[in-house]
Amino acid sequence: MVFVKGPGLYSDIGKRARDLLYKDYQGDQKFTLTTCTSNGVIITSSGTKKGELFLADVNTQLKNKNITTDVKVDTNSNVHTTITVDEPAPGVKAIFSFVAPDQKSGKVELQYLHEYAGISTSLGLTAKPIVNFSGVAGNHKAAFGTDISFDTATGNFTKYNAGVSFTTTDLIASLILNDKGQTVTASYFHTISPLTNTAVGAELTHSFSSNENTLTIGTQHSLDPLTSVKARVNNHGRASALIQHEWRPKSLITISGEVDTRAIEKSAKIGLAVALKP
Repeated sequence: MVFVKGPGLYSDIGKRARDLLYKDYQGDQKFTLTTCTSNGVIITSSGTKKGELFLADVNTQLKNKNITTDVKVDTNSNVHTTITVDEPAPGVKAIFSFVAPDQKSGKVELQYLHEYAGISTSLGLTAKPIVNFSGVAGNHKAAFGTDISFDTATGNFTKYNAGVSFTTTDLIASLILNDKGQTVTASYFHTISPLTNTAVGAELTHSFSSNENTLTIGTQHSLDPLTSVKARVNNHGRASALIQHEWRPKSLITISGEVDTRAIEKSAKIGLAVALKP
């Protein structure tokens, strides 16, 4: 897709802070192997051990011009199929997905990116579908958006969220209202040094129904071009850290750990993620 420097989609609001605070943290053991056949088919096999439970899936991806087809088979023999058509019209992406054997899982989604707007709308392929619409207006510096879902079977709105973000050369701030107005989240991402990918971030979530606050702060830093570290802590005493090393192109090993500082001897968890791409 041709890059459009605009506000992006609704899911992009607060994304940089969320990625810093939550992405790549792993509490389980995960192994991923990606291979590419001579005719361009990409096959990714992954397995995750969660306690005594082992989950696995195999994903096959085929690209033909502007059409990408992904087919994933999981441990429960469900077949997840996603067909993405990139740029059927300028700025447009079409996505069709379904899960077999679930006959009600079919969904079609259209995304449109413009210099001053980003729109995504999806429709369930059932007699009485759930309709979702999200839209963002603004530019790459300031944007306001909303995310709404409507269940035509019950005639009720199942989701209505709103968010706003402000971006400068080294800082991104956002405010998002979720859970039908019951939760508000403010986030902050600040780039300290682009050369070492050093940044800090924070996220404060307030629940109006329970009157509880959750504050999470974190940082990231690249020790060298192939090795990065991240750390975070929240006001409930949970602290996490990870180190990620790219030992060959697109092959990553990530070791992460989490402890409850109020009960360290009982709560320590170590996660390991290995992603190989020969």
